[in-house]
Amino acid sequence: MPDLDLIFSDDGPLAKAAEGYRLRPQQLEMAHAIAGAIEKHEVLVAEAGTGTGKTFAYLIPALLSGGKVIVSTGTKTLQDQLFNRDIPAVRAALQVPVTVAMLKGRANYVCHYHLERARNEGRFFNREDVKYLPLIERYAKISSDGDKSGLGAVPEDAGIWPFVTSSRDNCLGQECAYHKDCFVLEARRRAQAADVVVVNHHLFFADVMLRDEGLAELLPASNTVIFDEAHQLPEAASLFFGDSLSTSQILELARDSLGEALTSAKDFTALPDATAALEKAARDLRLVFSQDTGRMPMQRAQALPAFNEALAGVNKQLAELVKLLESQAERSEGLGNCWQRGQELAGKLRHWQDESGLDFVRWVEVFSHALQLNATPLSIAEIFSKQLAGQARAWIFTSATLAVKRDFGHYQGQMGLLEAATRYWESPFDYEKQAILYAPQAMPDPNSGDYTESVVEAALPVIRASGGRAFLLCTSLRAMRLAHGLLKEAFAKEGLDFPLLLQGEGSRTELLERFRKLGNAVLVASQSFWEGVDVRGSALSLVIIDKLPFSPPDDPVLAARIEKINREGRNAFMEYQLPHAVITLKQGAGRLIRDETDRGVLMICDPRMLTKSYGKRIWQSLPPMKRSRELKDVEAFFAQK
Repeated sequence: MPDLDLIFSDDGPLAKAAEGYRLRPQQLEMAHAIAGAIEKHEVLVAEAGTGTGKTFAYLIPALLSGGKVIVSTGTKTLQDQLFNRDIPAVRAALQVPVTVAMLKGRANYVCHYHLERARNEGRFFNREDVKYLPLIERYAKISSDGDKSGLGAVPEDAGIWPFVTSSRDNCLGQECAYHKDCFVLEARRRAQAADVVVVNHHLFFADVMLRDEGLAELLPASNTVIFDEAHQLPEAASLFFGDSLSTSQILELARDSLGEALTSAKDFTALPDATAALEKAARDLRLVFSQDTGRMPMQRAQALPAFNEALAGVNKQLAELVKLLESQAERSEGLGNCWQRGQELAGKLRHWQDESGLDFVRWVEVFSHALQLNATPLSIAEIFSKQLAGQARAWIFTSATLAVKRDFGHYQGQMGLLEAATRYWESPFDYEKQAILYAPQAMPDPNSGDYTESVVEAALPVIRASGGRAFLLCTSLRAMRLAHGLLKEAFAKEGLDFPLLLQGEGSRTELLERFRKLGNAVLVASQSFWEGVDVRGSALSLVIIDKLPFSPPDDPVLAARIEKINREGRNAFMEYQLPHAVITLKQGAGRLIRDETDRGVLMICDPRMLTKSYGKRIWQSLPPMKRSRELKDVEAFFAQK
């Protein structure tokens, strides 16, 4: 491998290619550690603080290694950034002739078959969908990859997309008339041939599941796998190593079966009746629960007679539809596909009701328009460690938040990485000069009824001092809405002219764009703004966190994992709940200082950080900011120019 010291030096190829580049010792050390792990096919878990430049620290040794590399990121946004910006910049600076491909899940690519079907059937939810259809048709004709992110005129969350893309359930495979023109297959072909493939965690685990089932793999064999934003892996792995079935999937099967029946089996009138009966049974199952959202263990759902009755109805109507589809399956590829999907869904339903699998927790999640039945593994460590035991390759896990006080034990235990090497690099930012950690005095118990009122009351003078320019990050949607309402009242009463934004009033991208442009806004948000948000400069100078982000103990998966750990004679709070809260808190705190010139205040309102015995572990895991409990220190900090 070429000399990394030279590449990262102040007059090396990176400095010549990137304006404002400067050597950061942490970045160079990290690059050396990753190069060593790649060379020796080792497993490395590495935390690098904000500002280290970890993307270049792993990309440069990866692109110079000469082997096949898979880079997996937490989100599609980061995927696009790596593929469109970061990798081309590194490749140009190093002048290495590596080929790069990006691969997303199939729902991100226009499907010619479903696009034609949508046009012919014309079944849409609203007028917007009708308007978007010709745009998507035109895009499918001129696009080289069919990736829906390339069509900015149609929002990513537009209701038409499920009608014009395929899922693993409704893809016709080799039977499809458009098989040769398929954008998904073309993306996979490019990935197989490329030196570097950029994926996201969900796709990576979908591929692992396919290989475990003996099916063709999506991703090519590789010498190196790099997980960026690796703190998201435990949740992604739990999702994919588990199983789920939603009323939306059942309704989609009913809808597709009806469409195929009307096209290919018009004389078989029993099919439309069966699809209508299944659709009603699925909707009845959702209507058992009056609330809009919520999670509960299987046992609590089964205690409701109406749930058991409705579930039996779905079982019966699904079995009836599968039987009828089998009798018509040879009449078209679409009917054959629906029959196979029906069998799969019936199998998932049987699996969810089978309580013999003790290593899984079975639970129900209620959404506003759907109900999901989930089976989640209690631990993914053993399952994931088997993936590492395959062929010899390097595995790199990196993020700004993996350790608790430099201890990686929690993460290693979760992921089955107990033998992995670990490395830790502090952020190069001068936190002592750039930031203050402020813990207000006289805050009530976080479980008290008026806690959010106290948070807003303590936050108002700080917001005044900062001139707006703030995020208020809440640990629940209920607290978020209440805090927003209280701030709105207070701003009106005190004549504070700070624009007030609320998560949900637009897409995350739109809200962030507005926040940056306004320059003095206050954004009240919940979970989706705790990570993956980058606002540099003075527009964000204050991050307020209402509570320490402990997961709700009534969450069925968390409750089952806590019970398992405690049953084994271990301490679930210290071993699982506290480390998870610290890692989440570090993500939220990481929104504040994004650049060498940023200045700001991190305000954590929860008094447990100072009053509880475990509190020290929490604040010692945060960046080394000045600490204060005095409002006057915060006001003096903001008064400095």
